[in-house]
Amino acid sequence: MSTATMERPTASSPAFGSSDSRSIQLAFTSADQVHEGLDTAVEALIQTAAQEGTCGIRVTRLEPGRYTVALDESVPFGETHEDLAA
Repeated sequence: MSTATMERPTASSPAFGSSDSRSIQLAFTSADQVHEGLDTAVEALIQTAAQEGTCGIRVTRLEPGRYTVALDESVPFGETHEDLAA
């Protein structure tokens, strides 16, 4: 059995638990879950990005199975960029 967790610091969307509406922390125990989990997180932040209209979304792989999906003012509005943490 595999599990995925999505963690956010403060409450906003019941689908993800708690949220600060600008960043989502994700942890996956199975590679099969990564694509769907990242897509869901990006979709959730697209709504906030559209309301603000000032930034895009950055997906950062922190380590195998751990990601951050966040609004980022260095990313142009309407775009999603992917990074690997050092």
